[in-house]
Amino acid sequence: MNFGYETYLSPNTWRYGTSEMRELWSEATRRRLMRRVWIALAAAQHEAGLVSSEQLADLQQHAENIDIARAAEIEKETRHDVMAEIRAYAEQATIGGGIIHWGATSADINDNVNALRLKMAAEQLHAQLGALLMAFAEKIEAYADLPVMAMTHIQPAEPTTLGYRFSVYAQDLLEDYVDLDRQIGRIRGKGFKGAVGTQASYQEILHDSHFSVAEMENYAMAQLELPAFPIATQTYTRGQDWRIINVLAGIAGSLHKFALDFRILQSPPFGEWGEPFGKNQVGSSAMPFKRNPINMENICSLARYVAAMPAVLWDNHSQAILERSLDDSANRRLVFPETFLATSEILKRALRIVNEMRINEAGIARNMATYAPFAATERVLMALVSAGASRQEGHEWIRDASLQAWAAMQRGEENPLAELLVGDENVGARLDEQTVRELMRGEGHVGNSAERARSFAKHIQQTLDN
Repeated sequence: MNFGYETYLSPNTWRYGTSEMRELWSEATRRRLMRRVWIALAAAQHEAGLVSSEQLADLQQHAENIDIARAAEIEKETRHDVMAEIRAYAEQATIGGGIIHWGATSADINDNVNALRLKMAAEQLHAQLGALLMAFAEKIEAYADLPVMAMTHIQPAEPTTLGYRFSVYAQDLLEDYVDLDRQIGRIRGKGFKGAVGTQASYQEILHDSHFSVAEMENYAMAQLELPAFPIATQTYTRGQDWRIINVLAGIAGSLHKFALDFRILQSPPFGEWGEPFGKNQVGSSAMPFKRNPINMENICSLARYVAAMPAVLWDNHSQAILERSLDDSANRRLVFPETFLATSEILKRALRIVNEMRINEAGIARNMATYAPFAATERVLMALVSAGASRQEGHEWIRDASLQAWAAMQRGEENPLAELLVGDENVGARLDEQTVRELMRGEGHVGNSAERARSFAKHIQQTLDN
């Protein structure tokens, strides 16, 4: 078991995710948690009078002394990873080794370990997501009043404010935050239920004890600080895995939209946003002038990967034949660490970009000057109708002027729409020049977006504080 750059390494081993997440999904952590589960079971059996104080203390003394190399050596013979770890542990704990795994089946250990890691990993993402939401709340507050051109169908529509646009992304992420919090609170282990979930093996060894099987399981799970499913087969329901990873796919979806919009707004024709760009950063090996949105492209790429993972776990859940089949085991070893690490990387990059992104207010103002007058014609039309004009006739007057303005802009001229409307005799007969020019100020046509953006930023802060 010699790993280095001469053999395949997952990019998550060194490139993506946080160091805390990598440590959590490491083989060393898994084996330490296995021993923690065995000790919890032994502690419950000690309370039941089955395990001596010396045996329990011996197991506790060697809880951290994992020997992966020795376990791997044993596994070559046994072809069973849990039995290999039991034997490696028992070789160290010569007093308590004989009672390790008493009454248990492999899934009693593995499923409780998986549940513990799912909970801890989800809590790490929850903290990352909370930090990202706070960063968005700060951006919403800072730019609540800045008018920007909103786009529908990637075409100029009407003005909004930058703070309101940030609120759109933050609202989805806040829903993801609440969903993740809910799932964390619902994570359960298998408990200790034996080969097919009936607890028959535990009932056998407890038949002369004052402890019931339920008391033994409750005591052991309390040691792990993990509730247990009341019903299980050889495993806990694989629906739990699907539900948790589905929330991660939701986070990925929310940030994919943000990243895709960012990529569009960074492109020179828009020129409103920009990723931070280091002094010595290289945008392209061939084109020295390039400043590509590599972080946002990375987020989109990883988000697609995360989005694909719930399908694998749906199959595990729906195809868990009768009391158990092992065709979920191999893919779960891959899906859990890879999906959590990819999501962790997405959140890490998103937080950095939100904190350090460049806002090009000159580009925003240019786009407003170019396109906002078209949106402002809606205000002119409403004013014309209020002044007694037919809405249909007013619509035609504005449409004719708009087409002329578009043609002028295609020739490279500045937008002449306001001047065309001021000079239109039909419009002038009903609205004076000052009124028309005031109505044509697109920045005044953002509704109550600024107020609602600020209100939502406060809502984010209140949710995170609770």
